[in-house]
Amino acid sequence: MLNNIKKDFNTMTWVLIPVAIAINIAIGQIVVTLKLPVFLDSVGTVLVGVLCGPWAGALTGALSNTIWGIAIDPNALPWWPVAFFIGLVSGFMAKGGWFKSWWKVVVTGFVVALTAAAASTPIAVYLFGGITASGSSFITAYLMQTGLGVFQAVFSTSFLVEPVDKITTAMLAFAIVQGLSRRFIARFPRPENVEDEGGANQTQLYIAIGVVVLLVLFAAFMLRNILGG
Repeated sequence: MLNNIKKDFNTMTWVLIPVAIAINIAIGQIVVTLKLPVFLDSVGTVLVGVLCGPWAGALTGALSNTIWGIAIDPNALPWWPVAFFIGLVSGFMAKGGWFKSWWKVVVTGFVVALTAAAASTPIAVYLFGGITASGSSFITAYLMQTGLGVFQAVFSTSFLVEPVDKITTAMLAFAIVQGLSRRFIARFPRPENVEDEGGANQTQLYIAIGVVVLLVLFAAFMLRNILGG
């Protein structure tokens, strides 16, 4: 196991991790500021997990929320275990061949979403009483007003939000990978995780962008119907 962990970390891994952390914090802070009903603060984490391995992804996730929480927003700090598991699961899914075509990336995003929902619900309930700084808390508050208990409301919100968020996150990471040259990718520890499958890079890139657009539109429609109806 120690050898597998060591394999995740080469020079390119240590170069990518701070870049990925910056991406996570920048996007995450914008989302929090705008009170959007998604998170999108794990794009860098998934990217590292895919290109470098699960343990590198887990470290990136944990460091992202720790640094974000200490330097900018204390509300981000308690979520580091969720970010840890997002990176870990993303890396293992990619290692298993689930990041080589757009439809497999959708499956990866859904599995990561289930992991994130399971890990985040207890934190949201017991540390924040169900209402966090995220825009998704509008949905939780609405569900609680309908009579659901706090745990049920938080879990229901996670089940609604997490798949859209994590599939979008995975597809954005996939789009970034598709935009990189094969020679550059070969310098990372796990280039075999993103070998071409199911079409040319450009085609996969266009599909990934299309899926992201559809998911964003779906999220907007879903939020409008939940909060407006």
